[in-house]
Amino acid sequence: MKIALASDHAGYPLKQHLVEYLKKQGHDVLDLGTDTPNVPSDYPDAAKAVGEAVLDGRAERGIIACGSGIGACIAANKMDGIYAAIAHDVYSAHQGVEHDQMNVLCIGARIVGSAVAEELATTFVNAKFSGEERHMKRFAKLKAIEDAHRQN
Repeated sequence: MKIALASDHAGYPLKQHLVEYLKKQGHDVLDLGTDTPNVPSDYPDAAKAVGEAVLDGRAERGIIACGSGIGACIAANKMDGIYAAIAHDVYSAHQGVEHDQMNVLCIGARIVGSAVAEELATTFVNAKFSGEERHMKRFAKLKAIEDAHRQN
């Protein structure tokens, strides 16, 4: 799978770990920065980079690491067509894809360690949308909200 990853300075070590881990798992990884933990960088920039990569087809899914995961998640969800969620447990990491078509996983690098992050990433990239009628119906409602509140 093509996966875009980015982080702010707080998420940098975890992002670097996941880049190498996912490459070893055979995924095509697009590392969108940041390139150092030593220079402050902002989570909205990381979220924008990952969101744009997913939306323009350079990646099928994205992962963003910031300190808590919260700022990255809020920023990513500002983009039409990006369905980002924080997952710090494996159930949420797959359920978000299976039921809600989550396409961006946000992880708090100050919340989870590298072993848990590996499990989250693996679960997220291996999950598939169920396509069940009830989930299709709910996703259509989500899209209607998105469309109604789109700012031109």
